[in-house]
Amino acid sequence: MAITLTKEASKRMAGFLSSRGSGVGIRLSVQTTGCSGLGYNIEFVDAVNEDDTVFEDSGVKVIVDAKSLIYIDGTEVDFVKEGLNEGFEFNNPNAKAECGCGESFTV
Repeated sequence: MAITLTKEASKRMAGFLSSRGSGVGIRLSVQTTGCSGLGYNIEFVDAVNEDDTVFEDSGVKVIVDAKSLIYIDGTEVDFVKEGLNEGFEFNNPNAKAECGCGESFTV
């Protein structure tokens, strides 16, 4: 089981945490959304829950709840800038398909 971050993603997340000034890490979770059914969600974490798994990569803690982990285990998170667009991209080996806009996936 692992969630990994590219150098660019860890740098960006560390910057967000530093700007915020508090928090133990970043939560990566899955929610029902979009045309393919599941979408990624990233938010700050102030406390780790009992059912959470904590991964640390390049000094950034990524916290994942047990329900989400079955969908995103093995995922690599990257941060990409293309022209004026920038954002996190998810290389999820469990995803069988993604919607046309790339906002949701199915397993």
